[in-house]
Order: sequence, then structure tokens, then C-alpha cells
Amino acid sequence: MLKRVTLLFLILTSGVCLANQILIPMDQTQTNHLKAYGLAYMLLKGDIEVDWLLNYRGGSFKVQYAKSIENECKLRAISYEVLSEAASSQIVSQISSPDVNMDVVKLFKAARIAVYSPIKISPAEFENTDAVLLVLKYAEIPFEVIYDEEILKGELPKYDWLHLHHEDFTGQFGKNLRRTTQTDIKAQEAIASRFGYTKVSKMKLAVAKSIKEFCAGGGFLFAMCSGAETFDIALAAEGLDIVDNLDGDGIDPDAQSKLDFDKTFAFYNFKLQLDDYEGMNFSDINSSAGRFRGWGENDAYFSLFDFSAKWDVIPAMLVQNHEHLVREFFGQTTAFSKYTVKPSVLVMGTSSSSDRYIYGELGRGQWTFYGGHDPEGRGGGGRRMPTDLNLYPNSPGYRLILNNVLFPSARKKKRKT
Repeated sequence: MLKRVTLLFLILTSGVCLANQILIPMDQTQTNHLKAYGLAYMLLKGDIEVDWLLNYRGGSFKVQYAKSIENECKLRAISYEVLSEAASSQIVSQISSPDVNMDVVKLFKAARIAVYSPIKISPAEFENTDAVLLVLKYAEIPFEVIYDEEILKGELPKYDWLHLHHEDFTGQFGKNLRRTTQTDIKAQEAIASRFGYTKVSKMKLAVAKSIKEFCAGGGFLFAMCSGAETFDIALAAEGLDIVDNLDGDGIDPDAQSKLDFDKTFAFYNFKLQLDDYEGMNFSDINSSAGRFRGWGENDAYFSLFDFSAKWDVIPAMLVQNHEHLVREFFGQTTAFSKYTVKPSVLVMGTSSSSDRYIYGELGRGQWTFYGGHDPEGRGGGGRRMPTDLNLYPNSPGYRLILNNVLFPSARKKKRKT
């Protein structure tokens, strides 16, 4: 009988070590920052709680020890440290000290992730042109791709987290018609017709308003590049015609003066650029000032703000990084002109010429806008080659995206300052 009890004990404890915690450091010692986020997401998906140690060694993760987790770290080439009970307690004690800018946030549940596809193209091509999809795939974080049909059918409540990137919500078909195929235009017109809209611009506005309702109801919205800029333009231009002859009639000549900035998330007092069909500019929200990679000889950088982990826990989560200067990268909407960002918006990343990374709240939900196309992309026109993230496993620019992916998993506190 004693032998049976002993054998059962050994089986039950085979995955547990006396050193009972695993620390995944996220400072310069980490070999693969991006895969570490994927591991954290996998654990949450398996109902395993993860501690996010804000500002401790670059925003490290800590989890109860299991041999299977250690093996997963090795498989994904993630740096890790096995901690004893005493060492783990010492870290927690250090973080809890009121004299240090650190805190522990518990992550409980993996967010259900949806990515809004701009056009019905092949999955492989789409995933090669969207930075968020590139990093989700690289980090091995599951997602679902949705489009206008799913949103108009009311399917957004199925998800916790929604990403927008390349889309033009104004109905101007990406602005530069030389880069928009007739197939794309006809596909959007067909969707609008099926749902009873006389114009693509009206259908896109309905989609934008549904996304706004999703966020106000408690969802998290993460938008990059032109997806952020045109989303706010569409909301401000509700009831106005800002599309040239593409939709069968002209632009409302008084459209600029009729914009309603109370309806937008982030931007106000911006000026539309309605006659720029040879270029790619929607408005003066987009700032291209500075010497971005591919445009000049030297790299330019934007800086992340240092928030209080104990008092301003939400922005502190969103800026966790091993570097606080991040290289600029361009896009159709490269960055946000400072004079168009509402005073109520929280700026988390900025340069001398523009704001790059901003946050706000709407109803019970939150949103983040991030300027630019690809954090490791190079400047230049035409079709871009997909970025190989095996070459950038420690990218601080891509880390900001993944901070947002984990953000809904936390029990969040309201900002106090």
C-alpha cells in the first residue's frame, strides 16, 4: 500500500519542481521577445495565470513552474530562469516596494482576436502585408480574419480585440486609384449592394459605427496606419459626401466646415485633402515630418513615456519594452500631427515632430492608435516584400503591438493621473 501511495505521489508531482517559478526576462538578455508573448498567450489559453512584472527587467513574465512550460521555452528558443520559492518571493517584495516604479499585473484569460481584412484577397498575401498578422503568426497567437460582412451581420461581440490596418473607411478606395484594382472596387461595391447601401462610403460608415459600438461596449480596438486616420475621418464626416466622382456625384463643397469632431476617437481640427488623388493623403492628421528610414541617411526615433506602474497601470502595460527609443517607420499614415490629437488623448510615444502611439477610452472599452505600416519595414514605394521576423525576434516596435494583444487579459485599473 505504501508503495502505491509513493508511486501516485511521484506521478502527481512529476511536472513540479521545488524551484517552483519560471521567470521569462524581457530585458536585453531575452533571445526572443516576440515568441515570449506567444508563450504567455498559450498559457492563458490553457487557463494558466501569468504574472506580468511591469518595469521589472523590461516587463518580464512569471508563471508557476511546470516541466512542460520549461520544454516550451526551449522549443521556442525563449530565454528563461527557474526560480526557487525564496527567489520568487524576493522579486515580488522588490516590486511591491513603494520606492520603485514596478508592479505585478495578473493575466487571466486569452483575448479572442479578430483582424479586419481590407479586401478579399488570398490569406497568404494579406498576412504578408499586415504587420499585426505577421507578428501574430510568428508568435503563434491564433486569430480570425473578418471583413465588412461579418461586422454588418453583428458578429463583433464574439471577439475581445479587433485590429484595423490598411483599410480606407471613407469610401475613397485607398485614395490613390493607381494602387487600387477594379477588382477591389467592384468587390466593395458588391458588398454594399448586398446590404442595401447605395454607396461604398455609406457602407464603410456603417462598419465604422459598428466598430465604435463594439469599443464602447467593452471591446479593445487596435488600429495602425491609414486604418486609424480614415476611421476617425469617416466618423467625423457622417452624412457628408467627401468622395469625388467615384460614387456618381461630387464632393460637398462645405464638407470641411461641417465635420463633427465630437464623433471621433482621437483627432480633431484636421483638414481634409480631398483633391489629392495623385497622392495618398487623406488629411493633415498624417505627419511625414522627420527623416524616416529609407527617406534619409540616418535613422529617426520616437520615445516612449515612462508611466507609473503602480498608478497608471494601463499605459504602463502598453509601453513595456526593453528599449525606450524606437526607430521610426513609415506608412500611408506615418504618424499623427500633434495639433490634430485631442487634448483628452493619452500620448504614449512621440517624437519632436509628431505623436506616434496614442491611447484613449470610450464607454467601457479602450483603443490604441499606432502610426506607420511595419515596425521593421524599409522606406520606399511600390509593393513591399514581407518582413521576415526571424531576423527581428527582439523588435521593440513589434513589442508594442504584442503589448496590446495581452492588454485585455489583465484586470485593469483606471488611471489616477
